[in-house]
Amino acid sequence: MDIIQLGINYRTAPLKVRESLSLNKEKKEKLSSKIQKKKFCKEFFFLSTCNRLEFYILTKDKNKTEKFILNIMEEQVSVSSKALDSYVYVNYDFSAVEHLYKVGAGLDSMVIGESQILNQIKEEYEVAKELEIIDSYFNKLFQETIRVSKIIRSETTINQRAVSVSYSAVELAREIFGSLAGEKVMILGAGETSELVLKNLVNYGVEGVLVANRTYENGKKLAKKYGGEVIHWEEIRNYINKVDIIIASTAAPHLVLNKESDRKALKKKRGPMFLIDIAVPRDINPEFTNISGIHLYNIDDLKEVVENNLELRKKEADKAKNIINEEIKNYKNWVKERRCVPIIKKMRKNANKIKEKEVERAIHLLNESEDGPEKIIDNLAHRLVNKLLHKPTVGIKEIAANKDEKEDIELVKKVFTANN
Repeated sequence: MDIIQLGINYRTAPLKVRESLSLNKEKKEKLSSKIQKKKFCKEFFFLSTCNRLEFYILTKDKNKTEKFILNIMEEQVSVSSKALDSYVYVNYDFSAVEHLYKVGAGLDSMVIGESQILNQIKEEYEVAKELEIIDSYFNKLFQETIRVSKIIRSETTINQRAVSVSYSAVELAREIFGSLAGEKVMILGAGETSELVLKNLVNYGVEGVLVANRTYENGKKLAKKYGGEVIHWEEIRNYINKVDIIIASTAAPHLVLNKESDRKALKKKRGPMFLIDIAVPRDINPEFTNISGIHLYNIDDLKEVVENNLELRKKEADKAKNIINEEIKNYKNWVKERRCVPIIKKMRKNANKIKEKEVERAIHLLNESEDGPEKIIDNLAHRLVNKLLHKPTVGIKEIAANKDEKEDIELVKKVFTANN
């Protein structure tokens, strides 16, 4: 039995193609029914996110399976088969396992180390169980992927450094204030980036949100969304020294906080104050950074933090790959052990047949024979030993008579006298 993985992702295929191949639950159900009819596909599952679609199949025939899945993908997307071939990547057997481990750990993500993909894998696992399209092999693969991903996140810092402008601002704020619980924030402008910063700040306990926007109604919407208060644009100077954090992200062609009165208000602030100027051109006079207790960061400062953190994540990725290499060995060993399962099942089935017959014979003798229980039980044990070891004994003698390889005899010795 072999594993084959086919897929496309954000690196290999444009958004238009990824969108056309995206699978919702209804599509997964229809596709599952179609794949289940193919006898060469024993187990399978899909990993469908905005950045990738991957098929994982346990199969008896790699070639048939590959052609079959490519045909399915071709039916879903309006591009030529030649174009589709250029988008698709394929991994086999333990390379497919390694690839899934890397996906789960965030090593194959657009942002190295991101943790959302692991939640998506967990969701796909639940869908696969619900659709009954996986069995022992892929059950194990899912469980190991989740386990390995957790090990990597606990033994490395691959997902612990901010790699977005909005979150890097929050990290800097936490360095300045420690806990953000109870800190007050004022937003100048209601743009997308400033909202992302606000959202992350609120998640870490910031309270007392004030929003000032030139268009009052837009400011009101943002304030309402985060349980804050909207103020008129002309009032911002009345609140400068009453907040702990100011996020500035307007589209003004000139500096918004630049007046001498702004400088005086900042100087009156007791304790540290964090100013985040995300605007281009800038909203806050860069000279304000010289005021004691004022921590001013602009968009370039935040991007520098992001770039440094990305480099650190790349270094952690090397540690993660070493962990994956070790864990692949464990999965290989499990797969090798699985090859023995049919033999072990057959052995146990034969042994149980012998046991049932001999127990039945012993019970009959206990009821009918004049021999005592000790003799009957001793005879039962003797017959069980002889019958259970008959075939292995014949097999060992044949190996000894027909082969000169010492390794064969040693292997038999290891199997039957492992602990002696």
